[in-house]
Amino acid sequence: MEKTCEIEEIAKNDIEKKFKILKSVYEIGKLITSTLDSEKVLQLITEKVGEVLSAENWSLLLVDEEKQELYFGIVVGSCSDKIKKKRLKLGEGIAGWVAVNRQPILIPDVYKDPRFFPGMDKVSGFKTESIICAPLISKGKVLGVIELINKKIGDEFTESDLESLTHLADYIAIAIDNAKNFEKIQELTIKDDLTCLYNTRFFHEMLEREIKRAIRKKRDLSLIFMDLDHFKDVNDTYGHIYGSLLLKQVAEIIRDSVRNIDIPIRYGGDEFVIILPETSKQDAKIVAKRILESLRNTVFLKEEGINIKLTASLGFASYPEDAKDKEGLIKAADNAMYKVKNMSRNNVMSA
Repeated sequence: MEKTCEIEEIAKNDIEKKFKILKSVYEIGKLITSTLDSEKVLQLITEKVGEVLSAENWSLLLVDEEKQELYFGIVVGSCSDKIKKKRLKLGEGIAGWVAVNRQPILIPDVYKDPRFFPGMDKVSGFKTESIICAPLISKGKVLGVIELINKKIGDEFTESDLESLTHLADYIAIAIDNAKNFEKIQELTIKDDLTCLYNTRFFHEMLEREIKRAIRKKRDLSLIFMDLDHFKDVNDTYGHIYGSLLLKQVAEIIRDSVRNIDIPIRYGGDEFVIILPETSKQDAKIVAKRILESLRNTVFLKEEGINIKLTASLGFASYPEDAKDKEGLIKAADNAMYKVKNMSRNNVMSA
């Protein structure tokens, strides 16, 4: 009788513990699905996951559909800095397997499982012993996985831990999906439909913001104006469809020629602008020359059998050297570009 009571008490404690965890999962789920800001979503996930499940290390990996890889959106724990820029192929390792098979998994001893990929341990110096991992699925689409490594308190992960993680993954997937959809809608208002570069409306907003930041932090800011040479001849000779395709290829060259923090814009027609935060006039000249050189060395519309060579006229100006406000900077860079067009074309000129 006494033993029966003891068993009942243990069962009762387990139920209460499970209820408490699921309640926490629900509350966290409500919190992280309450925002449409993707950075805020990831921040909330980082803050709250540790409150529910105890692990030495944990990570949230997201799917890069184009490259068919998983990359780290969040890494928490020891040696995290060493792996946060690493990637896994879909299907590689436990996380990759979960992403492809869309199933949560608990592995108490990773070295007995052939799916385990030890490469991350070699890079980080951390020793993985056990893992629980769940897919992030929203509207039937796998967005990524959440993976917990080595339970903190010395116990092994349990099926109850996996169940809690799976419930939490459902909320995380909804939050990430909502944030991504919101960002896509926002992008439609600030991106050029053809080139996928930013549009003129966004240009004026961002340049105003970057000017204020440059003034506040006492930093340089540069601006490049670029106009394609004889682009009208392409439209007149081959038609607007090929002209549009050419503009898309030019946009790719611009994107490949600048940093992640730079802001490339299609200004209108065959004109482009690049905002270069924290960039001196000398460095802006280097960027402008790099873009021009890439244009010169590219054969456009090659796959279409047209094989066009193209050049451009570029002008650049910098704050505070050439102008002290947005309008002045635009005018200085634009005037420099028109000087090139009126002289020789196919060149770069400073304000």
